[in-house]
Amino acid sequence: MCGIAGRLATSPLSPDRRAVAMSRMTQRGPDGNGAFDTRRPDGQFLDLLHSRLSIIDLNTRSDQPFRKDGWVLIYNGEIYNYPELRAQLQQKGHRFQTSGDTEVLLEAWRAWGLGALDRMVGMFAFAIYQEVTGTLTLARDRFGEKPLYLWDRGPDGLFFASEIKVLTALAGAVPALDGLHMQRYLVNGYKGLMKDHRTFFAEVREVPAAHALVIDAGEAPVLQRYWQLTYQPQDISAKQAQEAVDTALETAIARTLRADVPIAVRLSGGIDSNVIAGMAHHRLGLDITCFSIIEEDWRYDESAMIAEGLKGLGVPNHQISIPRDGFLDRLRDMIAYFDGPPLTISYYLHYLVSQKIHDEGFKLSLGGTGADEVFSGYYDHYLFWLAEMQERPDFEDLIAGWRGSYGQFVRNPFLQNPRAFIQQPDNRDHIFLGAEGFSEFLTHPFSEPHQEEGFCTAILRNRMMNELVRETVPVMLHDDDLAGMRWSVENRAPYLDKDLVECLFSLPSQHLIQQNLPKYLLRQAGRGMVPNVILNNPRKQGINAPVTSFVDFTDPALKETLLADSPFFDYVDRDRFAAFLGSDIARNSDSKFLFSLLAARLFVDHHSQLRE
Repeated sequence: MCGIAGRLATSPLSPDRRAVAMSRMTQRGPDGNGAFDTRRPDGQFLDLLHSRLSIIDLNTRSDQPFRKDGWVLIYNGEIYNYPELRAQLQQKGHRFQTSGDTEVLLEAWRAWGLGALDRMVGMFAFAIYQEVTGTLTLARDRFGEKPLYLWDRGPDGLFFASEIKVLTALAGAVPALDGLHMQRYLVNGYKGLMKDHRTFFAEVREVPAAHALVIDAGEAPVLQRYWQLTYQPQDISAKQAQEAVDTALETAIARTLRADVPIAVRLSGGIDSNVIAGMAHHRLGLDITCFSIIEEDWRYDESAMIAEGLKGLGVPNHQISIPRDGFLDRLRDMIAYFDGPPLTISYYLHYLVSQKIHDEGFKLSLGGTGADEVFSGYYDHYLFWLAEMQERPDFEDLIAGWRGSYGQFVRNPFLQNPRAFIQQPDNRDHIFLGAEGFSEFLTHPFSEPHQEEGFCTAILRNRMMNELVRETVPVMLHDDDLAGMRWSVENRAPYLDKDLVECLFSLPSQHLIQQNLPKYLLRQAGRGMVPNVILNNPRKQGINAPVTSFVDFTDPALKETLLADSPFFDYVDRDRFAAFLGSDIARNSDSKFLFSLLAARLFVDHHSQLRE
C-alpha cells in the first residue's frame, strides 16, 4: 500500500508544489518516497510521485518510482498472485532483481501490455510510463479497492493522485463543492453516491474501477474497460458448488495473507471476519492478531459473539471501547484526511480500530468487506431469492423458513413482507428509506429515485451486482482505504478476490440460501474453523453504533457551535436542523441521517477554510 500522484502539463512542476504534495502523501507511505520527471516526446512535462508503505520485499530495492529498461512505474496496492506471475514470466525469459510484486507488475506489463490486467489478482492503482513512446497508462483494480482520482484542468494540466488533497497540492487550487453530490449524500445516503464516479469536489472524478486510461503522446486520453463481471450459472449440484467455493475461498484468503509483516484481522461477531481469522489461523497455520470494537448499546453489542470467536481461535485480541469524549475532534481529523465526510458512521469505528492497529505496531489488516455482496447476506437478498424460487414446489416451506430465521430481525417495513418482490419486482423504495423526509431539510428540495442498472435478468443477482460495482462495495472500499491510510495501515479484502467472485457468480442462486440460512456457502466453508454458534446465527451482525452514543446533542455549547453561521446552511435549513438536534433520535435511520448532517456541516466548514 502506498501513495501515488502525477501531473501532465505544458510547464514544469514547481519545487514548492512538489514538496507540498509529497508531504501530504506521508501517511499513505511513511517508509520511503521518490519522484520522477521528464519531458514527453510531445513536449509535455510529466511528474510521477510515490510514497511507500512497505509490506512485501521491505528492501529499498523495491522503492518507487521503479525504473527498468525504459519503463517507469508508480504503484499503490498488492498483486496477490505475484509469485505465480513471476514464475510464468521467468519461463518467458524475464529476469528479476527484487523479490516483491512491484517488479512483477512492471515485467508483466512489458510482456502482455494491457493484457496483464486480466492476469493480475489483487488491489491496485498504478501509473506506468514508457519512455521511448511517451505513453502513460493509468489503471485501477476490478472493484476499486485502491483509489485513483483525476482532475483535468485543461490548459493547466491533468492531475491524478490517490487522494484529493494531493491533487490540490499539485494544482495549487481547491475545487468548489459538488452540490449534487452533497444532496445525494444527505438525502439518499451512501448508496446513491458512487454510480457516476463523482466526488464532493466539482470536476474531480474517480478513474472507474476495472478500467485503464491510456494517454499516448499528443493524443487525447482513451478509457478502456478490461473486466466485466457476468452471471453465468452452471448446472451443478449443491455439493459441487460447496466444493468449488471451499477451494476458491481458501485460495483467496491464502493470497491476501502474503506479506513480509505481521498480520492483523478486524474481528467482529459476524461470520465474515471469523471465517477469515479461522482459515488463516487453523487451516493456513499463520500467526494473526485480532482487533475488535466494543459498543455498549445492546442493539449493536457484539461482545458475546466476539468472545465465542476468540474461544475457537486462541489468538491475541485487542478490544477497543468506543470513547465517549473527543468525538468531534476525531471526526474533524477524519474529514480533513478523507477530503470529505465519512460516508457511513461505521467508518468512524473503523478509524478507531485502525488507530489501535497502528499503535500496536501493525500495518496490514484483513476484513470482511464484500462478503454480503458476493455470498448474499442482506435482508432484502433473502426476499429477492424467494422471488427467484417462487416456482419451487416447496415454496411455502421456504416462506416459513424465512419467518423463522432472517424474517425475525427485519425492521424495514417494506421488507417484512416475504412476497415483496414477487408482488412488486421493480420496487426499490426500501433502499432510499426516509429520503422524502430528509429532503425537507434542504434549502432546495431534492429528489432522485433509485436507479438500478441491468446486468442480468436474475433479480437477486442483478441486485447483488449493483451493490458490488455501483452502490455499497465502492463506498466501503473508499472509506476502508482512508480509515486505514490515516494510520498507515493497509486494509485487504479477501472476499473480493477475482477468482472467488467469478466462482460465486457461476453458481445457481438456489445454492446461496439453504436450510433457511443466507450466506450458506460461506457458513459451510467455515465449519471446523469457526464456532457453530456464530455460523448458525441467523441474525446479521456488523460494526455499527448510533451517533448519540458519542455526542450529547442537548449540550447548549455544542448546539451553538453547530448552528453558527456557515456555508452549510446554503444546503440545509437552519431551523429544521435546530429542531432535529433537539428531538428524540430513536430510529436507526434518523441516527444515520443526524450523523450525515453533522459530518456534512464539519466538512463544509473545512472546505470553506481551504478555499480562503
